[in-house]
Amino acid sequence: MSERVEPAERLLDLVIALANTPHRMTKSQIRRGVNGYADARNDAAFDRMFERDKEALRTLGVPIVTLTDAAHEDDIGYRIDTDSYDMPPVAFTPAEVGALSLAAEVWQDSTLSAQSRRALTKVRAVSELEDAALHAGLALRVRGPDANFGALLDAIADRITVRFTYRAANTGRTKQRTVEPWRLYAKDRGWYLVGHDIERAAEREFRLSRIVGRVGRIGEPGSVQVPDRASAHREAPIIRATLALRPERASALRARAVEIEGPTAGAGPVRAAPAAQVPRPSDRDVIAVDISDLDLFAEELAGYGDAVLVLDPPRLREAVLARLRPAASLGGES
Repeated sequence: MSERVEPAERLLDLVIALANTPHRMTKSQIRRGVNGYADARNDAAFDRMFERDKEALRTLGVPIVTLTDAAHEDDIGYRIDTDSYDMPPVAFTPAEVGALSLAAEVWQDSTLSAQSRRALTKVRAVSELEDAALHAGLALRVRGPDANFGALLDAIADRITVRFTYRAANTGRTKQRTVEPWRLYAKDRGWYLVGHDIERAAEREFRLSRIVGRVGRIGEPGSVQVPDRASAHREAPIIRATLALRPERASALRARAVEIEGPTAGAGPVRAAPAAQVPRPSDRDVIAVDISDLDLFAEELAGYGDAVLVLDPPRLREAVLARLRPAASLGGES
């Protein structure tokens, strides 16, 4: 016995047959030639099946037309009006491609990044594109879960203690931490773990991006007791960064600035930025931005290249340089 054809497959085969027939297809031709209609037990069953399929395609917007033979008016046939069914050529203006580029950048750190890059490449291949450098930094960044997100989520579900190496935000030093995990939450474009730090005998929170290596499990499942009301989070210490920007660049950073001064600072109120450790270039705008995660912000700044210069704090400047030096060294040797 032949395998039964699924309705969706039968509909697709009907569309292909009716779109490619040179003139029309009669019911008898459809029953013999289109995959799936042989499943009908008799003529009445075929008529019901075909009428349902024809109505379903018309509901989906497929223009099925009915044709009769000039000599035999009772000889009815069907085809798809391909002139009405074909889509017109798709074209984008440079501004529209720029907007699509920004949309694609949103997914640059997530599981959709590969698909968005492929789609954008196809759009750029058939369109004129504005200078990509003008869009740098304008789009929001959507970061996917950190590498240890799944392991911590499983540990919370299993109520088991975890151990990991953690890099402190204020000193940059790493140390092993043993934690009873309670919950995960998202804040400031990052994920945090809230739990009971066993060595410190107190509730603590840990940013997942500062976990070095993999998270290990110790003890037995079910040993962790999660309190009814674990704190949502503790406020992370705020770091004020002073940056020098090239005129008309890094718009996303300008939008977050708490203070700004410079030759193109604009007509609004101008306030002095905090004292910096590096001499300020006279041809740049100086802004101040408040941040809570130095390493994450360093990753963001490195993406701007020479459009952004870190003046203060020194640790942020060094973190950005550490990310830029490997790229610079690629062209340093002949």
